[in-house]
Amino acid sequence: MTTAKKQTAFNRALTPSAELAAVIGATPQPRTEVVKQMWEYIKANNLQNPKNKRNILADAKLKAVFGKDEVTMFEMTGLVGKHLS
Repeated sequence: MTTAKKQTAFNRALTPSAELAAVIGATPQPRTEVVKQMWEYIKANNLQNPKNKRNILADAKLKAVFGKDEVTMFEMTGLVGKHLS
């Protein structure tokens, strides 16, 4: 017997903006999955600041999402949220 997960604001699928879709794809996804995919992209492209791993150095795609060259991982979640609807 399978039970469906209760639909909450936390796990509801959200549609990424065009800028965010360039990084994670255009498929609607829950916020948790979006953050997970952002980290996969950051690690795959070696975008963590070597001096401070909590900071993310934006490449061209991430700069379109963040609006600046470097953000903290805490800032990232807030900035990414503005690109989900």
